Formats: sequence, C-alpha cells, structure tokens
Amino acid sequence: QSVAAAALAAALAVAVFALVAWWRPAPSALAGGGTPAGTPSGTSASTAFEPGGWPRVLLVLARSGGGTGVHVAGLARWLRQAGAGVRVAAPPDADQAFGLAATGADVRDVDIADRPRPCADLVALRSLRQLAAGSDVVHAHGLRAGALAVLAARARRRRPAVVVTVHNAVPVPAPQRAAGRPGAGAPALREVAVRAAHGTLARIVARGADHVLVVSGDLGDRMRALGARHVERALVPAPARTPVADGATTRARLGLGSRAWLVVTVARLAPQKGLEVLLDALALLRHRPVRAVVAGDGPLRAELAARINRDVLPVRLLGRRDDVADLLAAADVVVVPSAWEGQPLIVQEALRAGAAIVATDVGGVAEVAGDGALLVPPGDPRALAETLAGLLDDPLTAGALRARARARATQLPTEHDAGSQVLAIYRGLAGSRPARRADPFRPSGGQGADTLEARGITDS
Repeated sequence: QSVAAAALAAALAVAVFALVAWWRPAPSALAGGGTPAGTPSGTSASTAFEPGGWPRVLLVLARSGGGTGVHVAGLARWLRQAGAGVRVAAPPDADQAFGLAATGADVRDVDIADRPRPCADLVALRSLRQLAAGSDVVHAHGLRAGALAVLAARARRRRPAVVVTVHNAVPVPAPQRAAGRPGAGAPALREVAVRAAHGTLARIVARGADHVLVVSGDLGDRMRALGARHVERALVPAPARTPVADGATTRARLGLGSRAWLVVTVARLAPQKGLEVLLDALALLRHRPVRAVVAGDGPLRAELAARINRDVLPVRLLGRRDDVADLLAAADVVVVPSAWEGQPLIVQEALRAGAAIVATDVGGVAEVAGDGALLVPPGDPRALAETLAGLLDDPLTAGALRARARARATQLPTEHDAGSQVLAIYRGLAGSRPARRADPFRPSGGQGADTLEARGITDS
C-alpha cells in the first residue's frame, strides 16, 4: 500500500507539472517596459525587498542532504558581500543545518520536499510566487526547486529571470543495485513514477529557465537535449576545512594501531553513494589489515549496520562528524564509491588534504579530480578492491598520488569564482530589462566581480 501511495503521489505531481511542461517563454518576456519586474503594485523598491542591494536575488533550496545547502550558503554570503540583495527560501531546518541567516541574507521558510507531495508543493508554489514579487532573479537549486521556481515566476505579470542549478542526475534505480542488497527488487511501479516525475521536472526547467547551470557535462547534455537554450557549467567549490589534530592522534581516537590501513569514506548513507559496493570491496580484503570508517548518516544506516555485523566486516559507521578534515588527513586512502556525483565536495576536500583518492568514474568526478585520483568503474567491487590493495601495497605510488592531489587542489574553483560566475549571469539577465532609475538598491562602484576564471573546470 505504501508503494502504491508513493506512486500515486508521484503521478499526481507529474500531472500537475505536466500541465505547463510544454511551455517555453517568449524572449520578449524579459524585455517588457513599465514597473520594475517583481515589484508589487504600490510598493517602493526600497521596501519590497530586505536586505537591500542590486540585483535582488531569491535563492531557492529544497530539502538537501548537504552539498547543495552548503553551496547555497556560500553563494548567499558572497553575494551579500558583493552588494546584492539576497533572500533565501528554504525548508525550516535549513538555517540550522547550513547557517543561512549568518550569511546576511533574509531567510524565509518554504518547505520544498525531496519527493512529490502535491498538496505541499502547491503551498510551496504559492509562497514562492509571493517571494518572487520582489526579486530581479530567482535562482533555484535542484530540479524540484527549479520547477517550482519556473512556475512561480511564470505566475507573475512582470516575472523575474529564473536561473536553475541542476545538481543531480536521475535517481539510482533499483535494477542498478545488486540483488540481495537493501533496495534491490523494489517495485517497478515506484521506479516508473520516480523517473516520470524526474523527467517532467527536468523538461519544465529546461524549457522554462532563462539560464541553466549544471554540475557535470552529462547533465549539460541532457538539459540541452530537453530544450534548454543557455547551459553553463556551475562552479560548486568545497568549503575550506583545516585539520585540528594530527594523523596519529586521529588514528588513536579511532582505536587504530600504526600498522592498520585506514580507509575513509565521507558520504550520506543513501543509494547514490554506492556504499554497498564499498562493503563488497572490503569483504574481498578481509585478509589485509584494512580498517574502514564511514562518516555520515542517512536512510541506509540500519541496513548497512546489519550487513556489517552479519558479515563481520572491518567497517565502522561514525555518523555525522565535525572532524572530517582530521579524518582525511589521517587516511591512508579516501574512497568515493558513488553511483553518481556532480562536483563532489568530498573529492575537492580530499584533494586539498593531499589524500590518496580512489573514486568511481561517474558524472563530474573525473572533471574535478583530474590526475589527482585513481578512478574505477562504478558498481565494480573487485576493481575497487584491487585498486585499494595496489595503493596500500605500494607507498611510492600512494605518495606520488598524494602529490598530484595537492597540485590539483590549486586549480579548484573558489567561493569567489562561484559568486563571480552567478553575479555575472544575474547582471546579464537583469541588464536585458529597461534601465532602472537610481535607487538605494544599486551598490555604488559596481561591487562584485564581473568576470569569471573557471579554474580546473571546463564546459562540455
């Protein structure tokens, strides 16, 4: 019954969104004269949006497992420092998780779920429509937030420009998981509903957004195929983290001796992260002195813990940690076994830590890692185990890989690069409208960067 209910909810959401999936805005929609876009009738620009600044940007965030929320917080902070007016629409718990209010942005609660919920989606759509009234640009993150942003802007008589950053690919379906593992053999009806909903959301974003940013080349190809006209590679930098403890101290805290090989994975415990494959690979290395830790939490925690206990695997689930930098610095190898990633923050953090990295060759991983990591096929535990064993048996190769990681880290984009990129896009879109009269929203001297050096990431 729960599966049927989930499929019905997804189908209803698809039906609602499909009503406008065919729509493509006319180019003239961004060039109309009269009242500045998004300013409510009878409301002055100086009171329509707080805090002040130009352009006035509404950032939209759905429920996020981590990386997307960190990215939105970084953009909000940089844009406020650059003189933009920033409002963030996000789920009620997002401020506590990502420190949104501390960025100086005006934070409003809008609960956009991570799965189809037709009634809740309509409430969120109404809220976004109201918030969009005071914005020059609405920048949504993720397909669900993006589709709702497109519809909310579409409902305004003078609509703001819409930018959407697509952060994820189609959810990993059950057939891609090996039989016998958690989630294997999930009902086909649910898979069809999820894929249908995802496809409809992607089409709305492709046809309705004025500018689409993507975190990897494969997503860019998909959005162009669906009709997106302006597609660009997003820059999603990892936040800077500095180790507090040295490697020996961290290993001692984990109860590891100097002879143990420490394998570190930092990931949400979810199907996309390929943790079942990691466990399979570690099972093949039973005869080695390997000890693995996984930092993170998520819906698969109980199932993974049961597997670890049943098979007596040398793995500890650490839960959420605030000492990730210490773990990376202490690791002999950092493993990223994901089924898909865009611009994974953990790969960037591991590169900056000078770690020996083994990761799956999926999504944008190769684009981020360059020659600073060893890549293996996704879903192949034997290839992962053999690569791990080769590194652990050969300190010289591991040392050379660490050196390449540190060199690659110097080429990664920064928060300044990411902020400069989106500000240039916002100004380009806002600049296509009639010039505004001088008002206190526009910072003097043109604060913020107008050019972008996309270091280390190239468009496809």
